[in-house]
Amino acid sequence: MIRKYMIIYLYLTIIDLKESQSYQGELKMNSKKLVLEAIHNKEVERIPWVPFVGCHAARLIGVNAEEYFKSSENIVKGVKKAYEMYNPDGLPALFDLQVEAEAIGCQLKYAETNPPSVATHPLEEGKAIKDLKIPGEKDGRFPIVLEAMRRICEDLGKEIAIYGLVTGPFTLALHLMGTDIFYQMVDEPEKVHELMGFCRDVCINTSRMYMDAGVDVIALVDPMTSQISPVNFREFVSPYATTVFDYVKSREKACSFFVCGNAKNNIEEMCKCKPDNISIDENIPLEYVKEVCQRYGVSFGGNIKLTVTMLFGTPLDNIRDAENCMSIGGKKGYILSPGCDIPYATPVENIQAISSLVHGEVAEFLEYTNVLEGIEVKLPDYVNERQVIIDVITLDSESCAPCQYMMEAVREAAKDFGDKVRYVEHKIKQKESVVCMLQLGVKNIPTIVIDGEIKYVSIIPDVNELKNAIREAVEAKQKRFSEVD
Repeated sequence: MIRKYMIIYLYLTIIDLKESQSYQGELKMNSKKLVLEAIHNKEVERIPWVPFVGCHAARLIGVNAEEYFKSSENIVKGVKKAYEMYNPDGLPALFDLQVEAEAIGCQLKYAETNPPSVATHPLEEGKAIKDLKIPGEKDGRFPIVLEAMRRICEDLGKEIAIYGLVTGPFTLALHLMGTDIFYQMVDEPEKVHELMGFCRDVCINTSRMYMDAGVDVIALVDPMTSQISPVNFREFVSPYATTVFDYVKSREKACSFFVCGNAKNNIEEMCKCKPDNISIDENIPLEYVKEVCQRYGVSFGGNIKLTVTMLFGTPLDNIRDAENCMSIGGKKGYILSPGCDIPYATPVENIQAISSLVHGEVAEFLEYTNVLEGIEVKLPDYVNERQVIIDVITLDSESCAPCQYMMEAVREAAKDFGDKVRYVEHKIKQKESVVCMLQLGVKNIPTIVIDGEIKYVSIIPDVNELKNAIREAVEAKQKRFSEVD
């Protein structure tokens, strides 16, 4: 009976969507216009759909992520395949936040199912800011990226909006300096400002190269801004990001500010930087973002759940999640998208289910089942374990910058305690980790849990502060067991 009513409800939804939308041919012709009008905060006939297909495109063409990110031919094939399969209104030409860092001198660690991650930080290894060079068309992987971008824009640019993703100035600064940047913001702010000025210039030059290649939207992707306060955002990010957006607008292109993690406190500051659009992930309530953005006349996008819905869910889960986002977002200034780069192994049918909902073409769907049903995870007995156990809940430290730097902080803080401390990363791309996250009561990522107690939520702690928290836990445990023994 429940299934019967569910089917009736979804078919009624489909009928409503079809009555309010044009047919497929008209939708396809208007895709690019829909995205650009929505980005400029205009009311549109239907909500545009922009799946952020990055390394997932590698899976679509049967190669691993490293092979994908190092080949213009694979990038073009992957984006075209995503266009064919997902009926999008817009797509990123590439989702890789390490292109600029690599071209400047960071060493990368490549992976089979994730984008590369930054492994070394030039300023941490003795280089001075004055020694860094703004990369151009011939540096690093830019020749590969630009060739792919030009071909994608030429082949698809008349049909859909093409996004050029630029690493935001604060995230790029962290790639270059490492987590020392958080100390330097207090101890040597002038040095951080010098670095931010350099990163701003890199952003502007990368934006120039991408716009020259033909992209329609420059997205400044700055996930590490979720780790700083509004006061620090105003001082160390706003002047530099605003200048980048001013430059993009001077070229008569659209611009978006991407963030991930629990950046709720900085949404207003992001709006004050005057981007056309802000895109967020599932860590921030869409209702809140809509309310703030509308006050500033900024459009917004997001926030379909990446793992619980897209990676692990059923097509019906994805329809429901997307429908909820669309009902909140509305047809004025909202773009339906996932919270970030779609995971490599996301089932094709889940993304196609969202596309079918957007276009009013859902023909069939599967009966809802609990994707976590039958998965059991037993948490440690934190009280009786002799070691202090640190659980770090992440999306994946190999692909998520805030997660990467949180794990680095944990490793650095824990190493002084030897075998008294054990730390474990729980990547919620794995179902067991989602269950663990729910059992621990964690609601945002990344999060540090010490002996079952949530300590740091979406904030990378100062290493010394984290050491003190670990030390307290170690001493408490030693005292308890000395009494028992």
